[in-house]
Amino acid sequence: MAKSWIWIALPVAALAAVLAFLLVGRPLAPLTESAPPVEEVAVETVDLEPGMISLNVRADGSGPVTIAQVQVDGAWRLFSASPSPTIDRLGTARIDIPYPWIEGETHHILLLTSTGVGFEHTIDVAIPRHEMSGASLLRLALVGVLLGLVPVAIGLLAYPAIRAAGRNVVNFMLALTVGLLLYLFVDTIGEGLELGAEALGRLRGTTVVWVAAGLTLIALLAVGRRSGKAPEGIRLAFFIALGIGLHNLGEGLVVGAALATGAAALATFLVVGFIVHNVTEGIGIAAPLAAGERPSLAAFGGLAALAGLPAVAGVLLGTGAVNPYWAALCFGVGAGAILQVVIEVAAFMMRQGGGKALVAPAGAAGVVAGLAVMYTTALLV
Repeated sequence: MAKSWIWIALPVAALAAVLAFLLVGRPLAPLTESAPPVEEVAVETVDLEPGMISLNVRADGSGPVTIAQVQVDGAWRLFSASPSPTIDRLGTARIDIPYPWIEGETHHILLLTSTGVGFEHTIDVAIPRHEMSGASLLRLALVGVLLGLVPVAIGLLAYPAIRAAGRNVVNFMLALTVGLLLYLFVDTIGEGLELGAEALGRLRGTTVVWVAAGLTLIALLAVGRRSGKAPEGIRLAFFIALGIGLHNLGEGLVVGAALATGAAALATFLVVGFIVHNVTEGIGIAAPLAAGERPSLAAFGGLAALAGLPAVAGVLLGTGAVNPYWAALCFGVGAGAILQVVIEVAAFMMRQGGGKALVAPAGAAGVVAGLAVMYTTALLV
């Protein structure tokens, strides 16, 4: 036994030695000394106060990046940087620019490094930072409740009708759930990739979406089947509610961002569309409950809260400055949770109705209907 551990430890030690030689000894550095420095700067968040534009930036490169000059709307401006205008690799700095920006207008910013490389950023609509009060937080929380909790609860009201229906109707509703969640998975991945593309290249924002989705999928499958069997009934409904809740967190971020930019009309339009959209999610949670024991009212309340209340957190976070990298990570986690539910619901249907349950008339019609319903309601957003 001792000898076998030696043959495991030796390759690990050898690999560590090679990596240390490359990273610490840097034998390749002399080969690149004559090459021009590689620099990248990304503006992660923007904060506007009267007479002041504040940028939170992250930098990357072959060495530290120094912000030497700042231009706003074609004019060079004085600025201050905290903690320093010189930013280490993957480090951050806050750039404060005194400037009489105009509310509702578009402003163009150019960050020029000490090597003469410029990085542009555009503030599409200048909106001042909204100071949060107790009343403001209460209103935002109410928006989140109307966005997530209320429509999911309305959808759960379909439970008695689903339970009273025959086996074909239950199979149709389960397949409908698969269709709903497949659409949510694709939509969540798309949102995450879009945000990930805005992050600093070195952070691999688009890659982290897929990695987070894969890790979440594996972790939830392991948790769901830790007892040796696949989840059914209330346990399956729990995972559906969890996946939908993580998706609704993303919807809250979108609505909060619209409110933060002063687009009240857009935010209202989004909320109305999401409400219609999310009623079908409540139906999807109710579907697997029809095939098992009747849950208590407290269980229904818990499922509605799990699926709907994350929208409240999303709205509150979205009104602040949201880092695109962390937002993309959240969408990746949500996508993985949704895909786990798709797998478990499909597996449950096959255990109940055989391997052809999803391609049987009721199953195929349900999947198609779920995709169509989600796409149609998404057109309202």
